[in-house]
Amino acid sequence: MKIVAVTSCATGIAHSYMAAEALKKAVKDTGDEIKVEIQGAMGIENRLTEEEIAEADLVIWAVDVGVREKDRFQNKNVIQFGPYETIWDAKKTIIEAKQKAGL
Repeated sequence: MKIVAVTSCATGIAHSYMAAEALKKAVKDTGDEIKVEIQGAMGIENRLTEEEIAEADLVIWAVDVGVREKDRFQNKNVIQFGPYETIWDAKKTIIEAKQKAGL
């Protein structure tokens, strides 16, 4: 399954990156593919392309602040979690997101 994700935290520093890394590691266990965009103090890093978003089977937002340019995801079923719960158990985040999306 193709997954795209956006991570962001209130301070825009450590937890944004930690959540992104946790998701990247978790897909090794779930067998999925993932591309992660980090929205933090440095702006938008690893910006997801329109094509990547369009081809995604699942969109996960691991955020506790507003997502920048969220209109890019308007035709997608977005499942949102907090960055902290994603850091603690990213595999559970992915599994729950699939269930919530009916996948």
